[in-house]
Amino acid sequence: MMTPAIEDLLERTESKFVLVTLAALRSREITNYFGQLGGGIGASVPPQVVSTSSKPLSIALEEVAAGKIEAVEVDPDAEPPAEETGPFEGAHLQDVSNPEQSGAGGDSPEPAGDAGA
Repeated sequence: MMTPAIEDLLERTESKFVLVTLAALRSREITNYFGQLGGGIGASVPPQVVSTSSKPLSIALEEVAAGKIEAVEVDPDAEPPAEETGPFEGAHLQDVSNPEQSGAGGDSPEPAGDAGA
């Protein structure tokens, strides 16, 4: 017999399809969490219930039964949130390969090799 019971799980979601999708996504997150434990990355959320099971899907279903996770419907007409930009995105870089054209030639008009002559 499956624990938690499928009837209990269906009370927490709108349909079987939502339950399957929610459990699959959360199971993947749990798998990623266990894969990152030694790396110190900490990007994934740990399991939210104490479980005797070692299988990520069973842990995900136990989280659904405990009410720790729930499906949220996304409005398809809503605009997606703006992506965060990194510190260098959108920065304008100056071409310094040819100092005469870029104006980054420095203070002296002489090339660096002739400065000591």
